[in-house]
Amino acid sequence: MVSSISKSESAGLPSGIKAPVQETLLTPRFYTTNFDAVAEMDLSGQQAELEAVVAELRADYNRHHFVRNQEFEQCWDNIDGETRKAFIDFLERSCTSEFSGFLLFKELSRKLKNRQPLLSEAFNLLARDEARHAGFLNKAMADFGLSLDLGYLTKNRTYTFFPPEWVIYTVYLSEKIGYWRYILVYRHLQQHPEHQIYPLFRYFENWCQDENRHGDFFKALLRSQPQLWNNWKARLWARFFLLTVFATHTMTVLERSTFYDSIGIDPQEYNKQVIDRTNETAKRAFPSILDTHHPEFFPRLERCAIANQKLAEISSNQRPAAIQFCQKLPLIAAIFWQLLRLYLLPSINAESSRTAIN
Repeated sequence: MVSSISKSESAGLPSGIKAPVQETLLTPRFYTTNFDAVAEMDLSGQQAELEAVVAELRADYNRHHFVRNQEFEQCWDNIDGETRKAFIDFLERSCTSEFSGFLLFKELSRKLKNRQPLLSEAFNLLARDEARHAGFLNKAMADFGLSLDLGYLTKNRTYTFFPPEWVIYTVYLSEKIGYWRYILVYRHLQQHPEHQIYPLFRYFENWCQDENRHGDFFKALLRSQPQLWNNWKARLWARFFLLTVFATHTMTVLERSTFYDSIGIDPQEYNKQVIDRTNETAKRAFPSILDTHHPEFFPRLERCAIANQKLAEISSNQRPAAIQFCQKLPLIAAIFWQLLRLYLLPSINAESSRTAIN
């Protein structure tokens, strides 16, 4: 279960510190895991690749990248109304997600220091990158008169336990989908500079390479654990996590359609491109992937998103909780039904099409 931060808990926040968004299925989570199980992992199957990725992380190619230039030094009141609200929401959720990664990676690094030195160093370097990302996004929020109290979030956010296997699947996907999200926005704005409403987007080309390297690390970690890719259970889990990430992405993008409209991006087309490319990328690590070209695939995802928007509307009305619950039940059932139908669609065997681990 996820608990939201109450008004009484957030009332003591200083002026200009934004109260954290209420936690829902779509808000970024904070995670913990079984650190002893991670420490006992046998990495020998992918030792060389893991060492190569850690060497890239150690090189720190973006150490001078996240420096604000003079373009930020102006008033941003021209971004107003629904666009401003949607943009702040984008910044907050992105900042929270990056900070969540920082906390998990930092704790992993600390717990593994004397037991898995290579993993400890890797997680410390990943935490370094995530901290930079979160700090840069938080400074962007400050341009709009707000910021997140990251220390407050650390102490007050609910932590969700995931087994190490789930962490590997989900973080791999979140990093790779993050790469495609950032690079597609960057390429679009390079082609349409008239929609470049804020300088943050100019940083996305190098930024997304951090996401890519992080994903490569988790790919090597996944492939070092045969039970995560060489049996029927692994194929079912791969499909489950792909579908979960893609459904969440679809709901989030369509919920934030105002933001994407403001930078000249068609939300539905953008969502399709991000999912198609992430799914294809996952073929390098996962034993099976989804058939995103199946004619039912995106229509069913979009029905989930529509039902989710209706759930949000019900939550915002002033009716008693019992009535809201009754109103929500058919929509929740509809979402689960659509996801089940998607899960049961034939998948694509990635192992049979892989000639080498890329």
